[in-house]
Amino acid sequence: MKNISKSLIALFAVLAFSCNSDDVQDRPIIKGIDAPMLMAPEEGNTYILSVENASNQAERFVWSKANFGQEIAVNYEIQLDKSGNEFANAQSLGAVIGGTQLSVSVETMNNAILAVGGEPFEANSYEIRVKASANDTFAPMFSNVAGVTVSPYSTSLPQLYVVGNFLENSGYGANWTNAPTLPSIASPGYGQTNFEGYVYMNEPISEFKLLPQFSSFEGDYGLNPAVPGALLQEGEENIKVNGAGYYRIQANINPTVLSYSVTATTWGIIGNATPGGWDNSTPMTYDKDTKKWSIIAIMTAKSAPDDGWKFRANNAWDINLGDNTLNSTDGTLREGGENIGIAVAGTYKIELDLSNPRAYTYTITLQ
Repeated sequence: MKNISKSLIALFAVLAFSCNSDDVQDRPIIKGIDAPMLMAPEEGNTYILSVENASNQAERFVWSKANFGQEIAVNYEIQLDKSGNEFANAQSLGAVIGGTQLSVSVETMNNAILAVGGEPFEANSYEIRVKASANDTFAPMFSNVAGVTVSPYSTSLPQLYVVGNFLENSGYGANWTNAPTLPSIASPGYGQTNFEGYVYMNEPISEFKLLPQFSSFEGDYGLNPAVPGALLQEGEENIKVNGAGYYRIQANINPTVLSYSVTATTWGIIGNATPGGWDNSTPMTYDKDTKKWSIIAIMTAKSAPDDGWKFRANNAWDINLGDNTLNSTDGTLREGGENIGIAVAGTYKIELDLSNPRAYTYTITLQ
């Protein structure tokens, strides 16, 4: 009797599982009746996006309701992709439930354009559509497609990446290996060809090239063996530097210029707020793990702009960094910038970070 009961229980369990499995697998997918119609923006609209307007509205998208044949909640999503890509890499500009319009900010549209491979400050063609979806019973429906032209922006500076035999011993990763961790030099902005940055090279003889992207060697720049201080993209050789050190690398990739320079630097603090006054730099120490220069020094209270202190290289004034803005507290630096004041005399830890090209920063902390 017990065996019969157990068999019946097992049979019911199998039947229940089979019914549930069939419900999932054989559930029909219902097609909707009317897809939504995208009414705004119009075909051919052009958008020039800028960081100054990031929080402003780029566009208010408007569409008609989808008809799934019954009263159900419908989710509408605005999708964007490169023209001709058939939305294989569709990016969402936002979604609403039941509504027929959506305001999209400049920043949101810009991020979507960059995500599908848009080039900053270049106008290219993109496509936009509305996706309407309900529950799993209904197949999603898509609106008509509107083609638009968009020029996105970028807040990142163009960079050249420095790859070579020095990377491993200098704290940057494997030698001659493409990676996001490669050190880099940067230009002041898009369309400008003069690059600058600081790189630590801990080898007796360091060799390197400059890459337009960290992911490959395509289009790399190296030494022109026929012209001292000149760059070359075809037939180039490795650029060589004698002696371990912390180097400022400058390059100009304008086709009519194609030049580079490498300058060894050591850093210190200078000024009447520092132990050495205005006559001698007080030297700092470099740490390859933090990629920062640092010093602990007794500082005297002095007021900028006439007094105070700043950073300089090689105990000379050829390369010096001061605050980006007079009496600023954000820790940003620029070459030849303002003196930095000391409000309260005391012992301070000062750190200089030159690892982000053209975005140099410092911190000063009372001990």
